[in-house]
Amino acid sequence: MDNKANTKSATLTVDGKSVELPVHAGTIGPEVVDISKLYAQTGMFTYDPGFTSTASCESKITYIDGDKGVLLYRGYPIEQLAENGDFLETCYLLLHGELPTPAQKKDFDSRITHHTMLHEQMARFFQAFRRDAHPMAVMVASVGALAAFYHDSTDINDPQQRMIASMRMIAKIPTLAAMAYKYSIGQPFVYPKNDLDYASNFLRMCFAVPCEEYQVNPVLARALDKIFILHADHEQNASTSTVRIAGSSGANPFACIAAGIACLWGPAHGGANEAALAMLAEIGSVDKIPEFIAKVKDKNSQVRLMGFGHRVYKNYDPRAKLMQQTAHEVLKETGHGDDPLLHIAMELEKIALSDEYFIERKLYPNVDFYSGITLKAMGFPTSMFTVLFAVARTVGWIGQWREMIEDPAQKIGRPRQLYTGATERSYIGIGNRK
Repeated sequence: MDNKANTKSATLTVDGKSVELPVHAGTIGPEVVDISKLYAQTGMFTYDPGFTSTASCESKITYIDGDKGVLLYRGYPIEQLAENGDFLETCYLLLHGELPTPAQKKDFDSRITHHTMLHEQMARFFQAFRRDAHPMAVMVASVGALAAFYHDSTDINDPQQRMIASMRMIAKIPTLAAMAYKYSIGQPFVYPKNDLDYASNFLRMCFAVPCEEYQVNPVLARALDKIFILHADHEQNASTSTVRIAGSSGANPFACIAAGIACLWGPAHGGANEAALAMLAEIGSVDKIPEFIAKVKDKNSQVRLMGFGHRVYKNYDPRAKLMQQTAHEVLKETGHGDDPLLHIAMELEKIALSDEYFIERKLYPNVDFYSGITLKAMGFPTSMFTVLFAVARTVGWIGQWREMIEDPAQKIGRPRQLYTGATERSYIGIGNRK
């Protein structure tokens, strides 16, 4: 915490008693009122459902300005990273705080590449799942199981083990994700190849079969790499906060990431792109959009506009602009340029950016609006959309987890509550109850 900037304070007055609360300033973004000693000074807690006005930690990793539509990784705009770099460069940046030199990049890429294989017994572990199990259910279980296979990197107090666990998860979770997909469609697992880049390797593990050679499409590989960059981290969202809270208890890193994946599985978080795709399919054609929009505007209607607006962004989601461009490139490359869903999406976007109803409510298209169409065109089923989100977000979770572990001010997560249940009462034997 930058205590040099701590020259301001806020005064809270309750029942005639006033307490001074320190105000801290970050490098950018809103200032925060330090209420860590509020209970000791007043005997009161704050009430903030969803923690929408509460900073739970100090972080140097990601900054979002929702009003201006800004997303920075370690100070670098997301647009610059996605257009000029690759995913593993972004991974290095999120983990180490700076962009790598050529030598550092070569070493980092090599270390990730040579950690992509899984313990062979993991293949037998998969056989315990039903074939129709949701891939996210498989991911939650298999990532948690990594602690049983790689227990030599679970000592969170050892910086070397923390780094090894971090590298292992960035490298192995794509392999697990591809295995989850292959298992769900009854195809044999495809082993990683060390001569392929991160995204190309993942595409091959998902779509190659042993009976024929598989050529990675460079346009699709670049698009997937860009999708990974756009989803690598997003500040203190629900899944990241879950990882931090799990880690605050001292849980091993594999268990913490598994907890993050479980949270991401929720439709309000990682499942938004699948919901947006379902909405476009439900509309069916461009000529039915006016009817759909009318239902959206009708207060008595249950119809919701999916893929528009964001909990944080009150302006255009900066990731959506890049995702729109990527969607066009993928659809053109795969021969889906005339996909009716894209035409519906484009028309909806046009309406959202010009209709006063949406402008007043700041319902701009978000990244989920385009990513579902893009992943569908690549050949991924909707059940895999959130899995790919988890593959991308793993590095963000790990970076946040390591930052939390190394923060001397961090304590075990323990939110308080506003209790509204029964007051103390005496037990009544079952024979005397009416």
